[in-house]
Amino acid sequence: MEPGALLLRLRRGETLPPDALRAFALGLATGNVSDAQAGAFAMGVCLRDLGPEGRSALTLAMRDSGDRIDWGEGAPVVDKHSTGGVGDSVSLVLAPALAACGLRVPMVSGRGLGHTGGTLDKLESIPGLGTDHDTRTLRRILDGSGLFIASASARIAPADRRLYAVRDVTGTVGSIDLITASILSKKLAAGIGTLVLDVKCGSGAFMKTPEEAEALARVLVDVAGTAGCRAAALVTDMDAPLCASVGNALEVAPCMEVLRGDRAAAPRLHDLSVALGARLLALLGEDEAAAAQRLEDAIASGRAMEHFAHMAALMGGPPDMDKDWRSHLPRAPVTRPVPAPRTGVVTGWDSEALGLVVVGLGGGRRVEGARIDHAVGLSDLLPPGASIAAGEAVALVHARDDAAADRAAASVLAALAIGDEPPPPHPLILQRIDP
Repeated sequence: MEPGALLLRLRRGETLPPDALRAFALGLATGNVSDAQAGAFAMGVCLRDLGPEGRSALTLAMRDSGDRIDWGEGAPVVDKHSTGGVGDSVSLVLAPALAACGLRVPMVSGRGLGHTGGTLDKLESIPGLGTDHDTRTLRRILDGSGLFIASASARIAPADRRLYAVRDVTGTVGSIDLITASILSKKLAAGIGTLVLDVKCGSGAFMKTPEEAEALARVLVDVAGTAGCRAAALVTDMDAPLCASVGNALEVAPCMEVLRGDRAAAPRLHDLSVALGARLLALLGEDEAAAAQRLEDAIASGRAMEHFAHMAALMGGPPDMDKDWRSHLPRAPVTRPVPAPRTGVVTGWDSEALGLVVVGLGGGRRVEGARIDHAVGLSDLLPPGASIAAGEAVALVHARDDAAADRAAASVLAALAIGDEPPPPHPLILQRIDP
């Protein structure tokens, strides 16, 4: 079916045959589908969802638009995906912890865009570490360390690469069908057999309400299962940053502390990493409580750190990240405390606004492909419920110069809510979505 005929059927609300979607995805990858046709398709799907069969067919079509990797016989091949948040560096803790438990974790990840940070940008704050490697090199890294966290090659789901760029400029990023096909096509092409999904919900997430997050989580789990990938999801809180730091190198630091066995350095980061890993291991047949204990032991013992450090070295980073990581992470020249305007209790943060503060400092992107400053950002953010006296620091700004620090401090205060009473307890995990 020609692209124009498919678009006419989409406009009329008709079911799109799998063969037509496969041809359209191939046309996206080869350039036979024009930008105008790709934009019309994205808007059409946004206005008329494809339904269960259609979204599964689109996901598989995009998966098959390029190469598919087979990692061969051996330990289970697993992965985790987050829909994006603020201060969320779970991948840097969870992937090595799973590798320390004997699994293979070939994690294809992304860069930051908008207010959410990107795992690859965080990793690349480690000097020398590169995340763009061919499949042969990635296989060597996986065999050596049990994991890698890297970018997708141009041959992995190229239809998604093309369609995502169109979605970003046509106001269609929020379509559940297109989000599902984008996430899962890359994971499935990367040879994943089992997947756990972290679907964020709240002010710092793309899905603002529990209802939106649940709907996306259910679709992701269902479509993954249809494609032969075991999957489960946790809907998790993103009304406050996951840890007390936001920014690339600044987020790597608490991950290193956790991997050293110090849960107190970032308790929510540690606990969510363990919960997601335990859910994944349960999909493989383990008792979930026992799996959680196994992951905690892998982190507390330092075995997870050993796997992370080995991966970092194989990807071009320093050979001693497990022993001397502090000296390797870049530091901004200006550090500025943000004083509380009054005495009270922190009742909340606008997490999206905090993410945008980091973008304003140069630590994130306003347009795809822009260079970023790995050293800037925020640290020592007080959590909701913390008591504060007027003039005490609610956060530290890390900036390139004084003017940028002043602007960031004002924006941090605008994102802060202080009251007289502690806020109600806010659970980290809001809902479980099982296959």
